[in-house]
Amino acid sequence: MIENLSKKRMVFGISCLILLTIVVLIIESKWMKAGSRRQEFVIENNSTCWQRETYEVIKDCHPCTAFEIASKSQGVCVHTHNKEVLKCIGGEIVTRSCDRVAWLDERHFWSFQISLTIIGTLSAAISFLRQKTLNRRTILKIQRELGA
Repeated sequence: MIENLSKKRMVFGISCLILLTIVVLIIESKWMKAGSRRQEFVIENNSTCWQRETYEVIKDCHPCTAFEIASKSQGVCVHTHNKEVLKCIGGEIVTRSCDRVAWLDERHFWSFQISLTIIGTLSAAISFLRQKTLNRRTILKIQRELGA
């Protein structure tokens, strides 16, 4: 395993990982700049009052139901599968498409963090047990050599 690698190979492997990390960060930052502007799809007829008037968000961005997506009964659900309900100053209530659902993103973030914590804990436990096994083997080997 890793304890059998020479110092030169270890340094080479770590250098490759650092280089790969830098390349990924550069590529990711370029993609984020290109895709960072918010897209809004206007689908409903005569529902652009929110573009020319002030409005109030009645219902925050939330996912469309499976029926709305499949039947295309609401045009705003076609592109992003998310919608939010707005009320314009004139009294008109409209639905518009939105990019992200905040609570869904938060749930994905926390599930990712929890899975990383579990994987990290398991990795640390396995590493600890492996080190303990290697130490025991070394002690037994030294005892056999001293006994002979």
